[in-house]
Amino acid sequence: MKKTIFFILFCFLFSFNVGANPSVSARSAVLINGTTGEVIFSKNQSEQLPMASTTKIMTALLLAEENTPQKQVTVTKQMVTVEGSSMGLLPGDTVSYNDLLYGLLLASGNDAANSVAYLLGGSLEGFAKLMNLKAKQLGLLHTNFVTPSGLDNENHYTTAYDLARLAQYAMKNEAFYTAASSKNAVLNYGNPPYRRQLTNHNKLLNLYDGAVGVKTGFTKKSGRCLVSAARRNNEYLIAVTLSAPNDWQDHKAMLDFGFEAFVDKTFDFKEQTINVPVVSGEIDRVTVNIPSLTVAVANEKNSDFSTECLVPKFLYAPLKEGDIVGQVVLKYKDEVIKSENLICEKEIKIKIEKKTFLDSFFQIFLLLIKQI
Repeated sequence: MKKTIFFILFCFLFSFNVGANPSVSARSAVLINGTTGEVIFSKNQSEQLPMASTTKIMTALLLAEENTPQKQVTVTKQMVTVEGSSMGLLPGDTVSYNDLLYGLLLASGNDAANSVAYLLGGSLEGFAKLMNLKAKQLGLLHTNFVTPSGLDNENHYTTAYDLARLAQYAMKNEAFYTAASSKNAVLNYGNPPYRRQLTNHNKLLNLYDGAVGVKTGFTKKSGRCLVSAARRNNEYLIAVTLSAPNDWQDHKAMLDFGFEAFVDKTFDFKEQTINVPVVSGEIDRVTVNIPSLTVAVANEKNSDFSTECLVPKFLYAPLKEGDIVGQVVLKYKDEVIKSENLICEKEIKIKIEKKTFLDSFFQIFLLLIKQI
């Protein structure tokens, strides 16, 4: 009897832990839907704290957005006069922007960060201005950059939430994403350049199924900082912890929690169609079916979504089966998060008849009038 009561009590207590928020060691943490940006879990997400080398997410983003990966530069003594972690640059070395990007995100090189600062900003102060301008553009309201590497400075800080949004944006850049998700990289730099291999400091890439980034960080003042991202099918998460003694475990728990929280939300247009007028076609309009759109969300009742069909006022014949004639887009808080092409499902040939220029002009004029 006692065993039965104990078993029932155990099940009762256990049932209250299902779906409970993850327990994390971090002073500040946040977990967001990487697709929409919705917050799934948070702990002191708006507290301003130092962020150590997770700073290099911004440094690497600005470098990646230069879009000149093969550009070669010569390293100066000024660029590499910096303490801390290094990718092994020396004065006189030749290095490409691509190798600097990997040196930032894999080796967490402060020498790489300083080099980028001088190359893009002319000085550490000049580059900090570029960093803060980008932060302002992204709406990171509680962030201020002073150093390109994340070395301690009382005016160098962010919040877990701002850092998550920065990572969400940066991971949309293909070059950044490829580097941040790489476990290893073979590079060539030096004087003269020679083959090097770098290993990513982010252990989650090996420890967690679906991990695709992003960046580690540590100083005595900031403690352990970590930004991670993980994908499973159409589910995408970004997690941030600041000052976290047990950051690897924190992120495993947060990501597990997020993936369990996801449900698919489908925007189904069913049999809804769009009729688009066709100029000079054998038929005067084409019917386009609107495909459904599915996105993974943590809150199925979230009402911040909207859809929009983007089609021209009219099309010109000829049209081939499979031609793209528009797009249907899914927005979250007015930002496009997903889109699908609208396809012409039948061939429309040009109607052969003798028409004057005025006839064609009049036809277009009538079509435009109908759209008003």
